[in-house]
Amino acid sequence: MLNVQLKRKRTFAQSVLFVVFLLSSTLAFAQNKVTGTVTDKSGEPLAGVNVLEKGTTNGCITDLDGKYSIEVKRGQTLIFTFIGFTKKEVQVNQSAINVVMEEDSQTLDEVVVVVGYGSMTRKDVTSSITTVKADDLNVGVYTNPAQLLQGKVPGLTIANTSDPNGSASISLRGTSSLREGAAMEPYYVIDGVPGVSLSLIAPEDIESIDVLRDASATAIYGSKAANGVIIVTTKKGSKNGKTNVNYSGYVAIDNTLKTLDMMNASELLAYANANNVDLSPYYDVNNPADTNWQDEVLRSGFSHNHNISINGGNEKTTYSASLNYIDREGVVRGTSMDRITARSFLQTKTLKDHLDLSVSVNASITNKQTASTENQGRSVLDAMYYYNPLVPVKNADGSWYANTSISQSYNPLSMVYEDQYKTKEKMLQGIAKATLHIIDGLDWNLNLSYQNEQYIYSNYNTTQSQLPNISSRHGQASRSTKENIKKQMETYVNYDHVFADKHKLGLMAGYSWEQNDDNDGFGLTVYNFYDDYLKYYNMGLANNMDIDGINSDNKLSTLRMISFYGRVNYSFNSKYLFQATIRRDGSSAFGKNNRWGTFPSVSLAWRITEENFMKNQKVFDDLKFRIGYGVSGNSLGFDAYTAQQTYGASGWFTYVDPVTGSSSSYRTLAATKNANPDLKWERTGMFNVGIDFGFFNNRLTGTIEYYAKRTKDLIYDYPVSTNRYPYGTMTANVGEISNKGIELTINATPVITNNFTWNTTLNIAHNKNNVESLSNDTYSVNYRDYGNPDVGGYATTNVQRLMEGSPVGQFYVWEWAGYNEDGGSIFNDYDAEGNLIGTTDAPDDGDRRKAGSAQPKVTFGWNNAFTYKNWSLTAFFQGIAGNKIFNATRAFYNNVTLLNTGKNVLSEVATMQKATDTRAQAPSDRYIENGSYLRLASLSLGYDFGKLGDWVNSLKIYATCNNVFTLTGYKGVDPEINLGGLQPGIDWRNTTYPRTRTFMFGVNINF
Repeated sequence: MLNVQLKRKRTFAQSVLFVVFLLSSTLAFAQNKVTGTVTDKSGEPLAGVNVLEKGTTNGCITDLDGKYSIEVKRGQTLIFTFIGFTKKEVQVNQSAINVVMEEDSQTLDEVVVVVGYGSMTRKDVTSSITTVKADDLNVGVYTNPAQLLQGKVPGLTIANTSDPNGSASISLRGTSSLREGAAMEPYYVIDGVPGVSLSLIAPEDIESIDVLRDASATAIYGSKAANGVIIVTTKKGSKNGKTNVNYSGYVAIDNTLKTLDMMNASELLAYANANNVDLSPYYDVNNPADTNWQDEVLRSGFSHNHNISINGGNEKTTYSASLNYIDREGVVRGTSMDRITARSFLQTKTLKDHLDLSVSVNASITNKQTASTENQGRSVLDAMYYYNPLVPVKNADGSWYANTSISQSYNPLSMVYEDQYKTKEKMLQGIAKATLHIIDGLDWNLNLSYQNEQYIYSNYNTTQSQLPNISSRHGQASRSTKENIKKQMETYVNYDHVFADKHKLGLMAGYSWEQNDDNDGFGLTVYNFYDDYLKYYNMGLANNMDIDGINSDNKLSTLRMISFYGRVNYSFNSKYLFQATIRRDGSSAFGKNNRWGTFPSVSLAWRITEENFMKNQKVFDDLKFRIGYGVSGNSLGFDAYTAQQTYGASGWFTYVDPVTGSSSSYRTLAATKNANPDLKWERTGMFNVGIDFGFFNNRLTGTIEYYAKRTKDLIYDYPVSTNRYPYGTMTANVGEISNKGIELTINATPVITNNFTWNTTLNIAHNKNNVESLSNDTYSVNYRDYGNPDVGGYATTNVQRLMEGSPVGQFYVWEWAGYNEDGGSIFNDYDAEGNLIGTTDAPDDGDRRKAGSAQPKVTFGWNNAFTYKNWSLTAFFQGIAGNKIFNATRAFYNNVTLLNTGKNVLSEVATMQKATDTRAQAPSDRYIENGSYLRLASLSLGYDFGKLGDWVNSLKIYATCNNVFTLTGYKGVDPEINLGGLQPGIDWRNTTYPRTRTFMFGVNINF
């Protein structure tokens, strides 16, 4: 019995030892130590390579000798990644694994839409192009894709606005036209379709944006490309055989960043008492109010955005669809915007994969509500500052307070609630594409597109409106509509072939036709309603309408354009690169003698690192030299009547029938424009030279560019004699304008470890703008003044002058010389020869002098992206330097005479202005300020949960703050103001929307 027990104990002990052995063996297997060396193809060790166990955070990096050591289970997979090299995955089946990394040519071979009508690899690009991927676009409550690019592209100057219905001013490489609006902005191409409205794209649907910056890239778009081309590529279906569903959304709160420091009630009374200003006619002296009108008008704006997309497919057919909804509330009461956008795409292959067919239908509906922003006090943005703080918001009976004895003074809350301006925009676009693969490398393409835009403008001024010429009408309703239709057909052939493994040839030739039927609309204004219940919904119930209320401004304009274009690309051994393009456009917009224009370009590139003498050097990983020249035109912003003789209503005459004695009134017509059969294209020639470089295994890459751009045959209106012409001005080609600049882009990865990575991108640009000429032998103008700040006592004084030898936006004002013995402002006085002869309190036009320019000398953007394990932090800085701003807002509210008319002024008046200084507001260099600023435009923190279970492929949450802080010396509300048009750099009091700080919280889920 004892032997049996001992045997059992021995058997148990053996079993325990066997289990321990198995466990230790399993543990040893689980903790298999893997070592090795990582080298490049030449055998050189690579330091800093990231070695990571797939699906985990277990990892390490190689040392200076390229060696690594990691504990990992057998059967698992190691991932080796290093900047400039292709990612490599190796399954662990032994303890010693040496890895040879191959150089990653993906950054050079990345597919880009270069100059339209095709694509080419990055390494073959010979022109200046910047590509911004979706992950690198700005994050914020944006309604226009152009806002996503601010600070991301050198030379692209964008001034954003916090107005939910506002649009950013945007220019590329300086102003090159004297026509405003679309004529000064880049040309937009979306998914290969030119001239598409940006309202049809939600930011979440964007895959990438390519900005074509020089003429050798843009000339293929000919007459529309003088201001650069922005190509937007949207997300499409996938070929993985699965259906992917993605939801992204955010909520956001906007708060006003800064407002003007206006006098409150006690400050206003104290200043009035100290300076013997009688305010009694303008408030109830027995019951004064203390109203902060900015607090009454402003609010916290709530916004939310939702985007859901579906995509999928297989090798034959791919599809995608998305639906986006955004609702944005402005911080100014009465301002808001909501938009719903739907996009769909379907592509399939047929004819044994020889024919690709695709169709997409896109639509959007936008509702906008704005507040009054007219001049002469009829702006909510103005009235919330000037309105008297001593009066209440409402009277005792509940009606809005009003003092009709005060000129140009209107209760801002009355304008918010009693004067309503709404716009509905409907966009519809259909696109059909076909690509026939005739033989290997030879494709024929056909693109058809149709776009319809409808605008419905609905305004109602209630019976309680205080606005002049409206308050007496007892309710006024206005409604108008406009429709634009754009039809396009483009067909082109692409041929790409490689000969003898060294000669790469690309040929493209095409034809396009387009027709724009714009501005087809009608409008009506009626007034005198019994009540305000129906507003503009039943205008037939109004009691009055006159013929002047019929809107005849919308005149159908039909423009047609046909084009022939071609391109040739040649590459020898990926070392010597050549590209040439030509486009010939014919447009009905121009004079009958100049309907056609030709726009050529040529560019060369030399990839120096491909030379044999560069093979063994250890400094450059990439070095390419580019040079190019091209000519492009500017036909944007024209209608069918630009070069035609037009007539319009000029008045009335009464005809009395000599027989019956009855009388009738008839319109009189007069010329409103002269015909110019010689009107032709503005032509912009641009020379560009650039160097692309890469160091430290391409952990440091960048580009340096220099360009010289000159635009000739500028279109401008010139005075002519009415003895010779029916009308007093002629639209003609005369002037020249130039832009020269330098641009630098740096991309770097300063730190990369197992768990932490820091990527940074910096771009800096300098541009010098100059008006070379404004006159010729036929048409002449010495200068043209712009920028009337509309300040009291100086109603006809401008602050900018367009003249030869100066940039667009040249400030030209009086020179403030301080105060005289009575405390009144005085200014430098010059004689007829331009000599300073003293000071004066009554300066004239001849005393004005140059005082800086609105054009920035430097624009920059600096993005920093930090990742730590699953956390990500992005800090984006943006700014400009060297520009001037005319603070028209400050000039107006420094006018002490406003107090005598029952209005408010800035608090600084109490310490800076005497009540007798009636010239304090004079437009002088006193109000020209340095507009430079540095802004932390965006700070975003995110966490990526990765895959959750079997149905959530990825989940990411983030929090973002926009406009975190701004460093500036500017005294106005915000230094980021409109830099477009012919009056850039003026801080207008009636249209400057308060800048906001935005806090947003978002989520992105992929199912």
